Amino acid sequence: MESNKLLNQTALAALAAALALMAMPTAAMEATAEAGLSNAAFEQDRQQARQERRERRAERRGSRSERRSGGPRGAQRAPREETAPIQRRVERRQERRAEQRQERRAEQRRDRRSEQRRDRRVERRQERRAEQRRDRRVERRQERRAEQRRDRRVERRQERRADQRRSQREAYREGRSAGTRDAYRDQRRYRDQRRARDYRGGDYRRWNRRWRDQRRYDWRRYRAQNRRYFRAGRYYAPYRNYSYRRLSIGFFLESIFFGNRYRIVDPWRYRLPAVYGPYRWVRYYDDVLLVNIYTGEVHDVIYDFFY
Repeated sequence: MESNKLLNQTALAALAAALALMAMPTAAMEATAEAGLSNAAFEQDRQQARQERRERRAERRGSRSERRSGGPRGAQRAPREETAPIQRRVERRQERRAEQRQERRAEQRRDRRSEQRRDRRVERRQERRAEQRRDRRVERRQERRAEQRRDRRVERRQERRADQRRSQREAYREGRSAGTRDAYRDQRRYRDQRRARDYRGGDYRRWNRRWRDQRRYDWRRYRAQNRRYFRAGRYYAPYRNYSYRRLSIGFFLESIFFGNRYRIVDPWRYRLPAVYGPYRWVRYYDDVLLVNIYTGEVHDVIYDFFY
């Protein structure tokens, strides 16, 4: 403040000297001399102001060092104007620290979010892989089952063909092929009738159908208690494309239908009466026929005997 006052006074003095010089030269010279004196005073005042500022600076340093070293409570505090820069530095430092904390929090938040996104991606990838593995397992299981069904169909087809070939071989072996059976039918009947007339096996009575009245031959009740014996399995006809026909008593069968593979060896197993003479129990699909093996005539029929 004092230096400002001095500067103002010096400027006013110089201005007055200039005006005086312009007005009169003699007075100007005198004013110049006075201005020189005032300049010398100004220099002296400025040096004095510098000295005062040095002293005040030294005092501030001393008071700062006292505060750092923990001086007495009654020590004189620095003026407010001197503590203002310190406060501003402290505030700026606090602001920087707050900004750094905010930045760290933001970075941590970004890191957490990125980790969460990464975890979700990993979980989704694992779920997709698990679903793919599950789908592959299901597909393999279905393929295995389809192959097994295909193999079973092939086996059944091969078995049917083998049975058909076997039946054809038996038919040929007996002297009758599928193409010539009509031609030989009359000869066969004549031969079978002749065998029947020449039969000398002993008992050649006519078949008695009253056997159903006897309780010991109640095959229906026996079948209800022993169903497993009556599951005879699939019936394979001796000829290809031959279908079921409901036969009745008096029908004549070809010998291939009552061959050994169709005969019931143990009738009592199914609670059927024992046969005698030329009669034999024969399976025909799910029916049972009593056939004269010499003539091929059907003498008795039981429908839906097997399952």
